[in-house]
Amino acid sequence: MCGRFVSSSTPDELADYFGVDKVAETVLQPSTDENGGDEPPAGPRANFNVAPTQDVFAVIEHEDERHLDAFFWGLIPSWAKEAKIGSRMINARAETLPEKNAYKSSYKKRRCLIPADGFYEWQKLDPSKGKKSPKQPMFMRSADGTPLAFAGLWSVWRGPDNEQDPLRSVTIITTTPNDTMAPIHDRMPVILGQDDWATWLDRDNDDLDLLSQLLVPAPNDLLTTTPVSTQVNNVRNNGPDLIEEAERVDA
Repeated sequence: MCGRFVSSSTPDELADYFGVDKVAETVLQPSTDENGGDEPPAGPRANFNVAPTQDVFAVIEHEDERHLDAFFWGLIPSWAKEAKIGSRMINARAETLPEKNAYKSSYKKRRCLIPADGFYEWQKLDPSKGKKSPKQPMFMRSADGTPLAFAGLWSVWRGPDNEQDPLRSVTIITTTPNDTMAPIHDRMPVILGQDDWATWLDRDNDDLDLLSQLLVPAPNDLLTTTPVSTQVNNVRNNGPDLIEEAERVDA
């Protein structure tokens, strides 16, 4: 599972790193000044505690160009009667993409990259206690400090009558853990290497056998893991302090 991550790179930085041709104007709009000042901060604020149903950045392909835009996190299939179904579709299991009605259409034609500067997972410290086990929040980032590229799917929803303004949404694909993640959680996001981005984004590529070969655990040396504060448990908490190393939770 991947239920919380960090998005601290600016749109310009992401556009450069991912070879984006066009950045949506909505992504570049300045965020609102919560203090009521006359000069709002330039560009979207860094988010160190991205949660489901929030807007996230995604890279998609359109007419052979790469676009960076904002999408609702929680995939809403085009046939859904209500948008709230998206809150249950923040992740999609790689093993069942071709057969799940919610995902199989997007898997064929609407694939994306979801940039992240790291992600969180909660490690059970006493699995014998089940859900009552104390949990240690862990932060995972790339060992070289570059952004991660989660494999994702996107969809467009226009309401049950096809008359509402289009709402574009995404889900993050997960797979089995690598050796680094296995002690922490039994799933991890699919993280694509740069050599695989073009294959994944190509909307003319409907070779599901080839695509499935990309949906594998990341190399064991890709990620570093750091115990962080339980402050990250509350989605209202935000800021770079959330990814700083902290004392481990007492089991």
